[in-house]
Formats: sequence, structure tokens, C-alpha cells
Amino acid sequence: MGPNNPATFGLFLGSTVMKKLGHWIAGSVVESSTDRWGDIYDPATGIVQAQAPFATLGDIENVIMSARDALRQWGSSSLSKRTEVMFEFRHLVNANRDELASIITAEHGKVHSDALGEISRGLENIEYACGVASHLKGGFSSQVSSGVDVHSLRQPVGVVAAITPFNFPVMVPLWMTANALACGNTMVLKPSEKDPSASLYLAQLLKQAGLPDGVFNVVCGDRDTGRALVEHPTPAMVSITGSVRAGMEVAGSAAHDLKRVHLELGGKAPVVIFDDADIAAAAEAIAIAGYFNAGQDCTAATRVLAAPGVYDDFVAALAEQAQGQTVGGLDVPDADFGPVNSSAQMERLSGFFDRLPSHAEVVTGGTRVGDRTFPVVCARLP
Repeated sequence: MGPNNPATFGLFLGSTVMKKLGHWIAGSVVESSTDRWGDIYDPATGIVQAQAPFATLGDIENVIMSARDALRQWGSSSLSKRTEVMFEFRHLVNANRDELASIITAEHGKVHSDALGEISRGLENIEYACGVASHLKGGFSSQVSSGVDVHSLRQPVGVVAAITPFNFPVMVPLWMTANALACGNTMVLKPSEKDPSASLYLAQLLKQAGLPDGVFNVVCGDRDTGRALVEHPTPAMVSITGSVRAGMEVAGSAAHDLKRVHLELGGKAPVVIFDDADIAAAAEAIAIAGYFNAGQDCTAATRVLAAPGVYDDFVAALAEQAQGQTVGGLDVPDADFGPVNSSAQMERLSGFFDRLPSHAEVVTGGTRVGDRTFPVVCARLP
């Protein structure tokens, strides 16, 4: 079994005691000497429950050197060894999924069922990584030219720097981590400063699964930390899930020393409802897509374009779906979604109303529930 007390990382979930987190470097929690700290809030109450260090340049150098030093051993390890670690890691994540979900809920705000769903998606990536050895075979071609044979090898890229967002603090890190490690790379992960404890918990599970020290590292920090990771000459690849602006910065910086780059960037698209649509089915699907994770999703259905012939019926159906959503925190066990992650998120949502044209009509919702949660909304633009 994995760790059963999130206080391992200085965070007592459900307590008013505030603790300071550390980085995970070379297989253990390391305190930072930084004088810059980021507050981690309870999204449901707005109370600061912990603080995360914003890494110094010294911290960044230490964490990257830890990954670099571990690369030779892990990169040359057998495929069976890596597969063994991945299988054990998968077992530990699955065995500790309730505890991991509680960490997500405490720092991100999503309801427990959504957190469990996120973990399930992450587990699928670990499961794929358990079989990735079959994709790492080399090749041989005889006599491609006179007296010339060609051998091809698949080798680790090297140190991978990964930058992940707040909205899926387990799923997205596992997207990047499982396959990178299974292919023999070492890794430095910088999670969002808003909810980093899940990544620190995953680091401990990986160590318990048998991953050598230094192969997987977590450094806490803000945008400046991410920029320093990208600009450091050692990482051979950078993977980021974030905004288009952040992706442009990463791609531009990585181009200076030809780092490989993996960009997964935001892009919310509209939903189009045609005259022949099944209105009830469309409204139900859009409610799920729009309100899941309190709308904090790069693929969230945030706006709908409906044909004139079905417009009124569709608005009525979507409003009914919105009114059926239950909003709440841990005190509402059957809630469809919880509070948004931060006051900045809430103010962003509030700003939608300020920007509505004068002829727009708010059909349902539009008022705050408590101090932090912004409820479901359906507005129409004739």
C-alpha cells in the first residue's frame, strides 16, 4: 500500500493548520530556501491551507542535475525492469485512489466522483505504459545499398521537463509521466502552484513502486519556474499542457537549443445545434460537457450556436438541464460539481455577465452560492 497520510508532504487535509510543502528531488522531500511562496487555498472556503515554494535557481539546478545523474542507470535499464515498475505503480495508484482523490478535492475543488474519474483516465495511461516495451523494438534492413545494412535503435530522449495545469492535477501528469518513464527517460515535473500535492503524492508512489531515486522529480513553482526549466540547457524535451500564450513562449524558448517540444494547448470550440437535432439528447450532452469540472476544461462546451428553428426549444431544454445541476463542496456528497478553483476563476466567470450585451437574457442561474462557488448559468442571445 502507498502512503496513507497526506501530511507526508506537510498538508493536513481538512485541517486549519497550514503547512509548507517541499520539492521532491532524488527520492525525498527537500525543503526550499526560497523567500517566495504561493498560497494553496481550500476552494470551498477560500481559506489558505498550505503554501508551496516557488523554486529558486538553485532548486532548479539541483532538480535537473538529479534527473541528469539518474539518466544513465534508468536509460540503460532493461525493458522488463521498467515494465515491472509500471505494473507496481499502477497497482499502488489504484489501491490508493480514494486518498489521491481526496487530495485532488482538497486543493482543486472538484467533487470526489470527478476526482476518481480523473484518476481512472490516468490509470489508463499507466496501463498503456505497462505494454510500451513492444513499441521500443529496433529494426534491421539488409542491403539497402550495395554492401550497406541499416540498423535502427530506439533510445531515451533524455531529461524531460513537464509543466502541467491546475484543472487535472493527476490525469495530465500521468499522461506525460508514465510513457516518458517507461521509455527510459528521466523527468522533472512542475505542477500548477494551485494544487501540487497530488504530484508529490504520485512521486512517493513511484518510489514505493521501485523507481530509482532521481528518475522522477517534482519542483514546485510559478510561471518563472516553468520558464527557467525550459531555458535550462539540460532537458532534451519539454512537454506542456497550458494556454496558447504559454505554448508560444515554450516553443520559442525551446527553439534556441532545438529541444523537442510537446504542446497541448487550450482551445474551446462552440457546439452547433442544427434543425434536425435531438434537442433533449443535445441539451443533456452539452450540460455534461459544459458543467463537468465546473467548466474548468479546455474542451468545455462554453457556447452554443442553435439554428433558428430549434432555438427556443433548445434554450428551454438546456435551462432545465442547468436547473437540475447540484452544486456543493464536501458537505454535499451528491453534488454534480464543486467550487471553482480560485477567486480569480470566479471573477473570470462573473465577468461574463459584465460583457453580456444589453439585449441578452439570463434564463437561469447567475447568482453566487456562498463565497466561492459560481452556479450554473444559461443565457440567451436572441
